[in-house]
Parts: sequence; structure tokens; C-alpha cells
Amino acid sequence: MELRLLVSFEKVATVLSFTRAAAELGYAQSSVTAQVRSLESALGAELFDRLGGHIRLTEAGARLLPYARQMIELAEEARAAVASAEEPSGTLTVGTMESLTNHRLPPLLEYFHHRYPKVRLSLRTTIGDETRQALRQGTYDVGFLMEEETGHPGLESVVLTVEPLALVAAPGHALEGAAVTLAGLRAQSLLATEPGCAYRDLFERELGTSVPFMEFGTIEATKRAAAAGLGVALLPEITVAAELAGGSLVRLDWQPPFTLRTQLAWRSGKRLAAHARLFVEQARRLVAEQG
Repeated sequence: MELRLLVSFEKVATVLSFTRAAAELGYAQSSVTAQVRSLESALGAELFDRLGGHIRLTEAGARLLPYARQMIELAEEARAAVASAEEPSGTLTVGTMESLTNHRLPPLLEYFHHRYPKVRLSLRTTIGDETRQALRQGTYDVGFLMEEETGHPGLESVVLTVEPLALVAAPGHALEGAAVTLAGLRAQSLLATEPGCAYRDLFERELGTSVPFMEFGTIEATKRAAAAGLGVALLPEITVAAELAGGSLVRLDWQPPFTLRTQLAWRSGKRLAAHARLFVEQARRLVAEQG
């Protein structure tokens, strides 16, 4: 089996679109279609069911996919070993989230930019299930998670740090200085980022799903709304540290009964390239130094 045929098959299987696969590979769609058909002919089996404008893997295709990925990764590892490049290089697609990109990753990104300029980092902002799915599909090389759980089916992960949370509001809020209870919180106007953020979902679980939230698209918008007196928000402490220090927000007396951990994950069994292993090592070091 030719490696280029496996590469085209793996990309189509990942995105489930010949058109999108061709665009990402830099081929004409007809070339990708021909390569997949050539692979099917060599194997004597159809790899995709073609249903109108949609495709899906056949049983044979599903059995081939993990082997194709292993062979592609092994070929990349072999090329890197033969090249023996003194300076790490390559593209690394990283799943991340707003809170980490803005507040935990700058030292890591700066380090790579200056120390390893031939490593191209491509940051993709997703959260929770989207990040985990992209890692399992191979769309992301590595991905940051902020989760209560540390075991994720189909993924390997390392815990970088415990991520403290802070319940915040504008100075002078009715709950400032009081012992906050769940009953008291249910009576307040609650602010939150979109569903899918682990801390938002866990907070909602504690309060009860019938409690309404005023939703904002970003952490920055949520902070501004809280500072303007629109309500109470539960956010990662690192994202509100400056506002708490400056007095535009105050911390309320409530400790979440759950613990989040910032983690870095990748697909189980994936052979990380040298520059990816370096990224994991430096992420562990630099995030740990932040505390």
C-alpha cells in the first residue's frame, strides 16, 4: 500500500468529505477520489459508503483506519529520525480554550516562538467534547482540557495544574461578606459562559438545571457584566485575578464542591512527534511554574 493513498484515505475518513479532504491536502478532489478508489482496488474492499452527498466508513474502512493512522505516524517518525534535525520543526495543531490561551499559555507560546521558530503552532479554540472528539479523530495533535475527570476514553493525558475557581460579583453586591449558600445563589442573577465549559456545567449541576443563566460568549464579556452589577459569575481564578486585585470585582464566600484540573491530552497510542513531545514537556514545566 502506498503511503500517499493511506494519507488521503485517513483525511477523508477524519473529515467525512472528499471536498474538504482535498482542500486540506492541497489536491484536486478528483485526485483524492482516484487515490481512495485505487486503495479500495488494492485491498479488494469498499472503504466508504457513498450515500448521495454524504459518505461514511464501511466496516472494512473502520477496521483499516487505526492501521492507516499508525502507518502514517510511523512514517513521520521515521522521517524525523533520519533527518536528525538539530532544531525541532513541524506543525502542531493544538486545541485550547479562551481562559488558557489568554492566561496560562502566553509563557509557553513565547518560549516556543523564540526558542523553536521552526515549530508552527496552530491554535484551535474548542471546549470539552469538541476537543476530545478532535483528538480522537486526529484533527488535533494535542489539546488542553479543563475537566473534573482525569480519565478520558481513547485519550492519554497529563495533569498540568489544579485550576481554582472564584465566585465573583461587583463590589457592594448583596452577597458580599455573607456566607453564600446554594439557596442564596438560586435567588441571584447568574452569569455564565456558553454551555460546554466544565465549570459552567458543574455549577449548573450543583444549582439545579431549572436555574436560568444569563449567557455571554466569552469570559471577558462575563467579567464585564459582573463588574457592571448584572449578577454573579463562577470563573477560573486566574481569569479574574487582575480584577480582584484592582477592586472591580470581589470574591464571594463560596467554595465549589468540585475540583477542575487543567490537562494536556492526545490520542491513545499516538506516537507523538519530537516537537509534540517537546511541547508536552515544556507545558508541564511552564504551567507548573505558574502555580
